[in-house]
Amino acid sequence: MELSAVLTPAPERGYVAFNPETGTTTQGETVDEALLSLGEATELYLEEFPLSIVGRPLLTSFQVPEYA
Repeated sequence: MELSAVLTPAPERGYVAFNPETGTTTQGETVDEALLSLGEATELYLEEFPLSIVGRPLLTSFQVPEYA
Protein backbone atom coordinates (compact mmCIF):
# COMPACT_ATOMS: atom_id res chain seq x y z
CA MET A 1 0.00 0.00 0.00
CA GLU A 2 1.44 3.36 -0.99
CA LEU A 3 0.67 6.25 1.36
CA SER A 4 1.78 9.88 1.62
CA ALA A 5 4.49 11.28 3.88
CA VAL A 6 5.15 14.91 4.77
CA LEU A 7 8.56 15.55 6.30
CA THR A 8 9.58 18.76 8.02
CA PRO A 9 12.82 19.62 9.81
CA ALA A 10 12.53 19.11 13.57
CA PRO A 11 13.53 22.04 15.80
CA GLU A 12 15.92 19.87 17.82
CA ARG A 13 17.44 18.00 14.78
CA GLY A 14 16.29 15.42 12.34
CA TYR A 15 12.85 15.27 10.76
CA VAL A 16 9.22 14.94 11.77
CA ALA A 17 7.28 12.61 9.47
CA PHE A 18 3.48 12.81 9.12
CA ASN A 19 1.07 10.55 7.24
CA PRO A 20 -2.08 12.52 6.31
CA GLU A 21 -4.20 9.45 5.52
CA THR A 22 -3.93 8.07 9.07
CA GLY A 23 -2.64 11.00 11.12
CA THR A 24 0.38 9.01 12.33
CA THR A 25 3.42 11.13 13.19
CA THR A 26 6.97 10.08 14.04
CA GLN A 27 10.48 11.46 13.80
CA GLY A 28 14.01 10.37 12.94
CA GLU A 29 17.54 11.70 12.72
CA THR A 30 17.58 11.28 8.91
CA VAL A 31 14.92 11.25 6.18
CA ASP A 32 15.32 7.48 5.79
CA GLU A 33 15.04 6.91 9.54
CA ALA A 34 11.96 9.14 9.78
CA LEU A 35 10.28 7.29 6.88
CA LEU A 36 11.13 3.89 8.35
CA SER A 37 9.68 4.93 11.70
CA LEU A 38 6.57 6.34 9.99
CA GLY A 39 6.09 3.08 8.10
CA GLU A 40 6.27 1.07 11.33
CA ALA A 41 3.90 3.39 13.19
CA THR A 42 1.43 3.45 10.31
CA GLU A 43 1.50 -0.34 10.01
CA LEU A 44 0.60 -0.64 13.71
CA TYR A 45 -2.17 1.94 13.28
CA LEU A 46 -3.64 0.08 10.29
CA GLU A 47 -3.74 -3.19 12.24
CA GLU A 48 -6.23 -1.54 14.62
CA PHE A 49 -7.94 0.85 12.21
CA PRO A 50 -8.11 -0.54 8.65
CA LEU A 51 -8.21 2.13 5.98
CA SER A 52 -10.04 2.14 2.68
CA ILE A 53 -8.30 4.68 0.51
CA VAL A 54 -10.57 6.67 -1.76
CA GLY A 55 -7.90 8.95 -3.21
CA ARG A 56 -4.60 10.53 -2.40
CA PRO A 57 -4.27 13.76 -0.46
CA LEU A 58 -3.45 16.86 -2.45
CA LEU A 59 -0.37 18.61 -1.13
CA THR A 60 -0.16 22.27 -2.04
CA SER A 61 1.01 25.51 -0.51
CA PHE A 62 -0.56 28.85 0.33
CA GLN A 63 0.62 32.28 1.34
CA VAL A 64 -0.15 34.21 4.50
CA PRO A 65 0.01 38.00 4.10
CA GLU A 66 2.99 39.55 5.83
CA TYR A 67 2.19 41.74 8.81
CA ALA A 68 3.95 45.06 9.22
